[in-house]
Amino acid sequence: MIVGAAEADADAPVEGASIARVVLDTPLPQLDRLLDYRIPPGLEGVVPGVRVTVPLRSANRMTQGFVVELAAQQEHPGPLSDLDTVVSPARVLRPEVWRLARAVADRAAGSAIDVLRLAIPKRQVRVEKSWLTARETDRAEPEPLRVPSPELTGYGADSVDALSPNARLALSVDPGVVEVGGEWVGRWAVTLAQLGARAVVGGASAILVAPDHRDIRQLEVALSVLLPGDRIVRFDSSQPDADRYRGMLRAMGESPVVVLGNRSAVYAPATRLGLIAVWDDGDPLLAEPLTPYVHARDAALIRQEQQGGALVFAGHTRTTEVQRLVELGWLTELAPQRPRRVRVVPTAQATGAGADDHARIPSMAWREAAAAAKAGPVLVQVARPGYAPGLRCGECGTAARCRRCGGPLRIERSGAVPSCLWCGLEERAFRCRECGSSKLVRIGAGSARTAEELGRAFPGIRVVVADGERRVLEVDAKPAIVVATRGAEPVAAEGYRAMLLLDGDRMVARETLRVAEDCLRWWSDAAALAADDATVFLVGVGGRLATALATGGVAAFARAELADRRALGFPPAVRTATLDGLPDAVEAALAALPASADTIAERTVDGRARALIRFDYAHGAEVARSVRGEIIRQAAARRKPVPGRPRTGRAPLPLRAHFDDAEPFDEP
Repeated sequence: MIVGAAEADADAPVEGASIARVVLDTPLPQLDRLLDYRIPPGLEGVVPGVRVTVPLRSANRMTQGFVVELAAQQEHPGPLSDLDTVVSPARVLRPEVWRLARAVADRAAGSAIDVLRLAIPKRQVRVEKSWLTARETDRAEPEPLRVPSPELTGYGADSVDALSPNARLALSVDPGVVEVGGEWVGRWAVTLAQLGARAVVGGASAILVAPDHRDIRQLEVALSVLLPGDRIVRFDSSQPDADRYRGMLRAMGESPVVVLGNRSAVYAPATRLGLIAVWDDGDPLLAEPLTPYVHARDAALIRQEQQGGALVFAGHTRTTEVQRLVELGWLTELAPQRPRRVRVVPTAQATGAGADDHARIPSMAWREAAAAAKAGPVLVQVARPGYAPGLRCGECGTAARCRRCGGPLRIERSGAVPSCLWCGLEERAFRCRECGSSKLVRIGAGSARTAEELGRAFPGIRVVVADGERRVLEVDAKPAIVVATRGAEPVAAEGYRAMLLLDGDRMVARETLRVAEDCLRWWSDAAALAADDATVFLVGVGGRLATALATGGVAAFARAELADRRALGFPPAVRTATLDGLPDAVEAALAALPASADTIAERTVDGRARALIRFDYAHGAEVARSVRGEIIRQAAARRKPVPGRPRTGRAPLPLRAHFDDAEPFDEP
């Protein structure tokens, strides 16, 4: 049996070991460290990685944790408490996962246990017992994998040479769709599947990370023709708890496998790791919304440094974060030998378009779509779901807002009552706050209204709506009009015969730092679903965004965008962190910061303060230690409740930190 070096070190017995060092499953930041517990005589099965229950004397209760290491001598000078029980003999905390969790948490001033909750699902007793039984009854060496190493389609021999065991790549992929095993998937999925299969055939595991279920399904289809099913492991937070726990246990086996999933898959156990590939790292779904808010891209970078193996960031576009790493020489650019290009026509830059340049669907795009719809599916991308995504006062033009929470009002479907996008409250008696008028006017057209209008314009042709409420993953090659919101576009058999990218002016009007990157990514991902000979019309947008999409110059666009960020001192040229909490806690944290950190902005709303700090990458560890130390100090001070504020559930921490927020300059 082949055992990785990290696992071998963890398995090696410690002579005279009587101390277990445990990380506790607790939200208290002051307990984010290894605590020593005595192993009582007669308690068996205490090895690194197992779940245990231990007493927490300060709270006079029992809590669970994981044994990280064994020792012969204690570090704590006082008397030690005894371990209570070993919950299970399954060693679910692998050494490589612990090292990753600790490093990720330290970089983001967070707790390691918060990262471990992403890596280790809740225990499923039946699944675990079945796995333990199978492992005990089958101790034979794993069967060697007898499949050929797949070619890397579209890349030359020199590209294969660039895929060294420790290569770090910014990978460009071809647009388009291909048929795999009777199903249609994006060419990108085939490329990543080939990379993963090559790693497994070479005797190492691979981790493929993708933003959502649509992408993961395409990867699964592409892998199914390259590897046997027992070498493909799904580890996805959208799975049922039992399936996710089963996936983690399978990834811990001796046979190399491909682990695929969303952002949490980057923490999957893999002792012999040969590849980490992240698809479309600009998608916000890869940013963890729970503390310590670490992006899958950053976790992948840390893991590759710790374990080695190849690291690949792939996409139809390139984020400024990846471009920065390319310019530093940390990543190497790799493109197909003969890149394919989608034919994109920006209607705002087209000549001779006529007097309808500002129409929602210009006549040139309308004619092309009408002809293409007779032969196969045509995609119409819109900005928002629903019927009328926005409403305003018909008299003064003020945006219509909810009278309860102040959220924007919308109409979800034809004939429906206006309702709040935030709280869902129906507004049956609207009165403008500015002029008192009850007249409402629709702003824009969502997916439902667009489908209704196109259904009337194309009688006899089916209309398919794909958005957050209607999950459509694929459509056949028969004539159809497919109306989809950004990111929800289904894969069409043989590709879409034409494509209309509408509402571009509304998309670029978003007030966010990443608006240009996001728009280019939305449009490029949609355009990549077009047939090779199809035309894609970008409506209402010109300038360098349209030029980058039409010419395929996404790398040059990312380079220019990063140069602008660097000149302004915006991320990712620098790192940022947001401090949020009680005003005096935030002030104390700012006062404790090293001189290398600058405070950009401060504000206080409803008794909570918020501050934004900026610092260079070289000082990241120093700033994180300072902030983490203040978080622990504030949490350990046991602050009294704020007078006049009722206590509901667990009291919030006096101070929180969010490092590397994708939108640090947005309003809270």
